[in-house]
Amino acid sequence: MNSYDESNSILKRLFSYARPYRGFLIIALISSFISVTLSLLIPIFIGKSVDYIVGPGEVDFSGILNIILYLAAFIGGSTIFQWLMSYSTNKITFLTIKDLRSQVFDKLNIIPFEKIDRTPHGNIINTMVNDIDVISDGLLQGFTQLFSGIMTILGTIGFMLSINLGIGILVVVLTPLSLFVASFIARRIYSKFTEQTQIRGEMGGLTSELLGNQKVVKTFSYEDRALDRFKDVNERLHEVGVMAQFYSSLTNPSTRFVNGIVYAAVGILGAFSAIAGRITIGQLTSFLSYANQYTKPFNEISGVITELQSALASAKRVFALIDLEPESSDEHLQAHVKSDGRVKLTDVEFSYNKENPLIEGLNMDVHPGSRIAIVGPTGSGKTTVINLLMRFYDVNKGNIEVSGVDIRSMQRKALRSMYGMVLQETWLFEGTVRENIAYGKEDATENEIISAAKSAYAHSFIKRLPNGYDTIIAQDGGNLSQGQRQLLSIARVMLLKPPMLILDEATSNIDTRTEIHIQKAFAKLMKGRTSFVVAHRLSTIRESDLILVMDQGKIIEQGSHEELLRSEGFYYKLYHSQFRTNQS
Repeated sequence: MNSYDESNSILKRLFSYARPYRGFLIIALISSFISVTLSLLIPIFIGKSVDYIVGPGEVDFSGILNIILYLAAFIGGSTIFQWLMSYSTNKITFLTIKDLRSQVFDKLNIIPFEKIDRTPHGNIINTMVNDIDVISDGLLQGFTQLFSGIMTILGTIGFMLSINLGIGILVVVLTPLSLFVASFIARRIYSKFTEQTQIRGEMGGLTSELLGNQKVVKTFSYEDRALDRFKDVNERLHEVGVMAQFYSSLTNPSTRFVNGIVYAAVGILGAFSAIAGRITIGQLTSFLSYANQYTKPFNEISGVITELQSALASAKRVFALIDLEPESSDEHLQAHVKSDGRVKLTDVEFSYNKENPLIEGLNMDVHPGSRIAIVGPTGSGKTTVINLLMRFYDVNKGNIEVSGVDIRSMQRKALRSMYGMVLQETWLFEGTVRENIAYGKEDATENEIISAAKSAYAHSFIKRLPNGYDTIIAQDGGNLSQGQRQLLSIARVMLLKPPMLILDEATSNIDTRTEIHIQKAFAKLMKGRTSFVVAHRLSTIRESDLILVMDQGKIIEQGSHEELLRSEGFYYKLYHSQFRTNQS
């Protein structure tokens, strides 16, 4: 598909979103028709007023007065319907954009986790916010000027042909030249704006990455290299932007040049016709006015080609996101599965890409109420196992069962409701402390929230906050310490009391004293519940019923803490490497 066909396809798809609001579209069309008709009647009456002025002392003042009254009515009516048209097109635009943005957000909730995991979040945000805003701006200008422009062009052609057929035909014959010039340039603008939006998305991703990790950037003195990376993207954006603006800046002057030729031709031919007596001076005045009005829409439309092409390029990115394959539907699967806490993995194989196998032949049979610790070096597959248990990713081969039911035969929501998860990286949203704790249980009572906070040893620090449980937490918990954010995340899970737990380095950001209290709270919470604990600090998992030692995607050792130490294998070396200082 060439760029011209592609832009037409995108434009049609955008218009399909406006279909539910065609009532406003009809009002806009009718208003545009009336407004343009009234404005096009004005030159006719101005021409008549010129003919009323035959010469000195021969002016028909009564006729001119009547014309002034007509002109006032036409101008007033045209203004009112112009406003109504603008209002209707604004409604179409903003309602359409609202639906488009809602669809994008809905799609983000149903596309596979790996799509979001592998795409720079800044790029997604740029598409969600900036690209849709660009579409809104382009549509708003495009709708308004498209309606009035087409009506004006058709109306002026009709009036010019009615005044003088020959001159009218001349204007019509010269019109395609203006259209050809605008179309020729527009095709080149589209490709440049498509490239520009792609680089803009890349810049958004880079900026989000650098701003979100400023501490790391400054710690490693990465500022200069970060600036170099930004300059590289910025330079490419500058070069493409200059070319896009260069082509778009050619559009208006080019069409104006062609329109100037049309106006000059009308003036010259009209002057000879007036001399020959085929038209009056008043009719020539009207004709010149129509010729000017006729060319104006071409100039206006060409002036917004930049916005329209930019909108189409942004729409391409938005539709690319909307068109991503969603997760397979699970509505027909089991919605309720009673969990007894048993989890079984049989011959599980998984890799993020086919070239680099990660997990092969993984088998695990976890009995209800067991406390399972998963340890191993970085990249061994610990977090990947958690992703598979939660079905953030599906296994390539083998199967995972919960309470004897294959997790692929139950709804994802049903599966994930069985687990409470606390991760190393906390996530809090902008809202009150109470709302953050009750994130998974909106109908939680005040007593339940406070009880969960006390169990997580968060109640005391919450009471010291300016407004206690009503204190507003900044985005990502920016006004709390890392430890406090983690405590709230733990309280959030404690409120739910799920049948199974996943703790991925859940206490790594908490001081030693607080960690002791948290471990006691976890011991109480984990009692009778199947728990999976991913840990690097091996001192935290001594009491586990079973420790699985992973390396390169495989379980290479398993047993209790004492059993693994006695075997003096991989775990023994890993454990003592953390306490070498104490043993020396």
